[in-house]
Amino acid sequence: MSDIRPNRFKAGLASGTTQFGLWLGIPDSSVAEILAGAGFDWLVVDHEHGPFEVRDVLSHLQAMAPYDVAPIVRPVDDDPALLKKLCDIGAQSFVVPMIDTAEQAAAVVSAVKYPPAGRRGLGTSMARAARWNTVPGYAQKANDEMCVIVQAETVSAMANLESIAAVEGVDGIFIGPSDLAASMGHPGHIAHPEVIDAVSDGIRRIRAAGKHAGLLCLDESKVAHFIDCGANFVGIGVDTLLIGNSARALAARFSSVAGDSSPADY
Repeated sequence: MSDIRPNRFKAGLASGTTQFGLWLGIPDSSVAEILAGAGFDWLVVDHEHGPFEVRDVLSHLQAMAPYDVAPIVRPVDDDPALLKKLCDIGAQSFVVPMIDTAEQAAAVVSAVKYPPAGRRGLGTSMARAARWNTVPGYAQKANDEMCVIVQAETVSAMANLESIAAVEGVDGIFIGPSDLAASMGHPGHIAHPEVIDAVSDGIRRIRAAGKHAGLLCLDESKVAHFIDCGANFVGIGVDTLLIGNSARALAARFSSVAGDSSPADY
């Protein structure tokens, strides 16, 4: 028999130290394992935009399990049937996209928690999360280890931040700058001053409501600003960009050397 796995992400947020993470969009679990040991506080398996199926998410969770890093899953949507499956394979922390209202947020909480707090169905004999019925009292302990982060990505969601934050069981709100920029009429321009102001104001309002606030910020020059606003978990990279940018930079350096050389130089 073994005890329930503690939620590393939830504990990290409670520590008061800013938690930095990375997005995983490549479905090969070797990439997840390499990055799990890189030193990030958390890694998001992006089932929403990455080419993941549930079995791929499982492989990523298994690859990360031996490492001191918190796995988070972003499902494609808030479908309770999907959330149930993700809970059963071991996901404890969720970043759920496109949540515009308190009612939607409450439905997410209900989907990932057992009664009486929610309506997650019990199937512990088939659940990796319960180690196939070898975790004593799993159904009584699981709710406390769930961490629900909902995404505010539209003008409507930003208008409803306080009511969303007030939902019991919502641990935090993650602002999605890209979709918010599009919703504000600035698609592809997340650095637009109006978008920066909206994100900054949103973070302050989330923290004032007593909930954790996060965002994805790939511009390193702006990370400190958002932390000053109150963000306490920040995504600072994406696996596809890390590989692509590093590869292009390396190739460019040696292409330059090759272009400046002649056979006589060797």
